[in-house]
Amino acid sequence: MRGKYRIIVQNKRIRYSFEIKRNITVIRGDSATGKTVLIDMIREFQENGIASGIELNCEKKCAVLSGQIWRAQLSSIHDSIVFIDEGNNFVGTKEFAACIQKTDNYYVIVAREGLSMLPYSVEEIYGIRNSGKYGTLKQTYNELYHLYGKREYSHSVRPESIVTEDSNAGFEFFYDVCQKRGKVCISARGKSNIFSTLTKCIKDEILIIADGAAFGSEMDKMIKLLETDSRFHIYLPESFEWLILKSGLLQDQKLAAILKEPYNYIESSADFSWERYFTRLLTAVTADTHMRYTKRTLNAFYQQNYIETKIMREMEQIEI
Repeated sequence: MRGKYRIIVQNKRIRYSFEIKRNITVIRGDSATGKTVLIDMIREFQENGIASGIELNCEKKCAVLSGQIWRAQLSSIHDSIVFIDEGNNFVGTKEFAACIQKTDNYYVIVAREGLSMLPYSVEEIYGIRNSGKYGTLKQTYNELYHLYGKREYSHSVRPESIVTEDSNAGFEFFYDVCQKRGKVCISARGKSNIFSTLTKCIKDEILIIADGAAFGSEMDKMIKLLETDSRFHIYLPESFEWLILKSGLLQDQKLAAILKEPYNYIESSADFSWERYFTRLLTAVTADTHMRYTKRTLNAFYQQNYIETKIMREMEQIEI
């Protein structure tokens, strides 16, 4: 599946309306915020159709996955938007992550805690809020809102140290940038190691760089850190490859269209996260050229001063 889809679920009392555009969307929030009500309404419509008193409007079929027989259920669901309520512990397992990797569905998962087995984007973590009533119909209108918006800095961030999630080409790029400027760059060798790596940093200003496309499960801890220690700043591009593509080094109309609306081009059954897609895309468009990109080892082309400067211009309000 690819594309962006509007979902409207309503009965005489309540209405939900929201859009999803990636293979994994996570809904967070405390009890009594409407998460389970949303799932129950979709389940009722799935089982009883219009006889349930519920209207469900979406270009794609919507289904609910739950219980011990989730594997059998999933095997029969295709090209659909699959909803999973909290309390279904299978969503946190390696088995579930492996099962959904090659499916052609989108997944909307209600969860109070981070799902470390799933590579979901910081941009696709939502809460539910009540935004008023619809006139005399007395419907409560519910919409999803971003829990983690993009951080906007009122002044430029000038870090003394950088910690990267990446240990391959992305790390090599930022290590070279830091070396030329007398700064420190450390690889955490994976998103789950970032916090232990930060304890080794003693400089005043520290910038954390990670792939936003798959960093969703780490955001609770990260937000707490950012709120309690002003030394830390974070930059979350979709991926390092996305940053290169956005820099304008490659001039191509189709590429510009992809970057503007990636959800129209990324097939969920082929790429489990957008990070994977952008890696494949950059590798393909630079193959057999002097800009040839490989994730494992950085091409020296990208370490030229003017190329580094062009790429880093995409990092707004950050000066390294």
